[in-house]
Amino acid sequence: MKKLVSLSIACALLSASALSSAAPIGDKIKTAMASDIRTQAEVERDGNRKPIRTLEFFGLEDNMSVLELLPGGGWYSKLLIPALNENGEYFGAIGTSRIKQSLMELPGFEKMKIVAEDADVYREEGSRFYSLKTDSLGVKDVDMVLTFRNYHNFSEQGRKKMNELAFEALRPGGIYGVVDHTRRHMEPDGSSNGRRIDPVLAIKEIQEAGFVLVDFSNLHYKEDDELEYEVGARSVSGNTDRWTIKFMKPKS
Repeated sequence: MKKLVSLSIACALLSASALSSAAPIGDKIKTAMASDIRTQAEVERDGNRKPIRTLEFFGLEDNMSVLELLPGGGWYSKLLIPALNENGEYFGAIGTSRIKQSLMELPGFEKMKIVAEDADVYREEGSRFYSLKTDSLGVKDVDMVLTFRNYHNFSEQGRKKMNELAFEALRPGGIYGVVDHTRRHMEPDGSSNGRRIDPVLAIKEIQEAGFVLVDFSNLHYKEDDELEYEVGARSVSGNTDRWTIKFMKPKS
């Protein structure tokens, strides 16, 4: 009987040890940041984009199902997929051709899933901004939807559709995390702000889709960005003020 008790205690201690040795999400992201699949240009953006603190702010955990909207060249995909590979799921949706081509065959990236490949991203005649047409992202009840510096690219119709799609894809209580370049409040469209968007407008639009505002972060606040110049201008390139806002789909 004593041997059985001792064995039970040993197993319990072993289980506790295994749980405590599991790397926190910050460590997993840090490991992904050190991967040799990242280019030098990507590495040079780490200090400005602060991915560990950004993803921790949104509440990322390694066992979540996470959908990245418009992953582009995969700067964040290269961090999210390895961090989620063991216990979670990663979905890339809309504008995924580059990550599908460059990442799908790499070791450790086999589990990544591409969805909503047939989504139509287009410009109305005469518009500077994109519209979006698709019925669904093709996935339900994910824990988190993230999009980084994409919101400004879309027209009012496109932003509304993006928010609706994120809402439909999330489980109740799921998180919608959005980061983008800051525009002055209520400033009209001009030649110097096409890649910026008013955070107050974004909050209003995202709440209209059904989301609840949870929190915001000043992680990407840049005091010396006067919000006067286009994002690609030499004086602000790589140093733009960005808003970082966390929303939740209501639990009921």
